[in-house]
Amino acid sequence: MTEFLKDLWYFAATSAELKRGGMFRREILGEPVLMGRGADGRAFALRDICPHRAVPLSAGRQVETDGRVTVECPYHGWRFSGDGVCRLIPSLVEGQPYEADRIRVRSFPVHEAHGIVLIYFSADARFSGAPPPAPDFGLTFDTPGFVVDRVFEANIDNAVVGLMDPAHVPFVHSQWWWRPPSAGRKLKEKRFEPREKGWAMPRHPPPSNSLAYRWVFGPDVTTEIVFMLPGFRWEVVESGAKRFFTLTCLTPETAERTRITQVTYWSGAPWLALLKPVLIPAAREFLDQDGRMVDLQNTGLKYQPSMLWIDDIDVQAKWYLKLKREWAASRAEGRAFVNPLEPAVLKWMS
Repeated sequence: MTEFLKDLWYFAATSAELKRGGMFRREILGEPVLMGRGADGRAFALRDICPHRAVPLSAGRQVETDGRVTVECPYHGWRFSGDGVCRLIPSLVEGQPYEADRIRVRSFPVHEAHGIVLIYFSADARFSGAPPPAPDFGLTFDTPGFVVDRVFEANIDNAVVGLMDPAHVPFVHSQWWWRPPSAGRKLKEKRFEPREKGWAMPRHPPPSNSLAYRWVFGPDVTTEIVFMLPGFRWEVVESGAKRFFTLTCLTPETAERTRITQVTYWSGAPWLALLKPVLIPAAREFLDQDGRMVDLQNTGLKYQPSMLWIDDIDVQAKWYLKLKREWAASRAEGRAFVNPLEPAVLKWMS
């Protein structure tokens, strides 16, 4: 289950995290990645290891080299531009048989839009071509209203399965303002359809026991929920001109650690900005509740690595693994990915 999917875009950072002239280290798919933004305003991503003596480039600084933004290694001053090419080896003297620009560090394609930065992870570490288009998620916003994140001590598969689990809400998220116990459990019957590299619960009225939706958006609110490989889930809540969009990004850091980032946008409801002092702690607590449950799950998985999945509440978990197997097979066989899912109606009590 835990094999990382390649040849896909992953969430790496928010635009706000990348300051001009700044850079930091982040681990993604088990690789050290330097995320930076040059003085020219462009974001870039490099493998955070100098090929000379393996020192992290993120420990260095940005300097200009022949009009280019470059990262200078703190050990011997080797400089690399955003495309990964070495632009300077200061120790070389005339006649020594080394050409700096023949030395490279891995560079990851970057896509920045809507206040988030995605990077493309190719299966080929030497990939230097044009990547496929990055997903846009149907976003129409320039910047997020707020962002919360948390690192789960779980592999990407368990994190995704937990995220898509529809039956845990009344037990794990039973706040008075979201799904209070007094609201009770009701029969849910939802229609699902295949989407690009995933599936969707198309537009529908939210459950009657989801109080927050109706309090904020009124009685005519609708919601749509979409999941896409390798680990993106977004929910669009709409009522008239009001639009509330939450994008949840799952980024595997290692085989046993996954970063969850929730990016929230809205339009047509400027007064929501006044509620940020309430919304941000609530969103963080919601994420922490899932994180604490993952920690509990890990205590059992040490002794029992397998889990029992039942229909219909675990069907989405099965879909995820089916999609993952198809993606891996399509890469191995050099063919286009074919979504293997069919439209379905699932039922559960929640």
